[in-house]
Amino acid sequence: MINGIPASGKSTLAAGLSRQSGWLSLSLDGIKNPFLQHLGGVDRTMNRTLGKASYQVIWSIVAQAPAGSTFIIDAWFGFQPRELLAHYLAHAGVTRLVEVWCRISAQLAAARYAARLADRLPGHPGAEYLPELRALAERAGPMALGPIFSVDQDQPQDTRVIYDWIMQTLPRAAVI
Repeated sequence: MINGIPASGKSTLAAGLSRQSGWLSLSLDGIKNPFLQHLGGVDRTMNRTLGKASYQVIWSIVAQAPAGSTFIIDAWFGFQPRELLAHYLAHAGVTRLVEVWCRISAQLAAARYAARLADRLPGHPGAEYLPELRALAERAGPMALGPIFSVDQDQPQDTRVIYDWIMQTLPRAAVI
């Protein structure tokens, strides 16, 4: 699991790990964005609904995959209760997982989010979300259902170090 608040660098990290490992990467926005492209008038409430459905789709895909498959899941897991994630993991038959927590300062998260506002699809929160995002950066934390590798996204990351940790940890990492 690649976890972190919006604009914390999850997708960049997930893409790098996918290239390095060959594992399939599933992202919440990757599933949700096609719906935003085709649906008009998506407000924040509908965006949340699409996010919840996309979250469920991710775990349905994992559940249908052949036994022994490894996925990189890129999402802000904290937007849903920890108990729901535990339910989805159990339903999908996930027995081993690791979490990469993308820690980021409130200032950098807000700056990254603001910088990409013009490129975001309608339906994603706009500039009005920035104060909420800053507050979220101050209080958010990992889901802690398995071993955690915390990365400081205010600094450049070496995906090889993270990949090596995953390869050492995953074989013995059970879901809590």
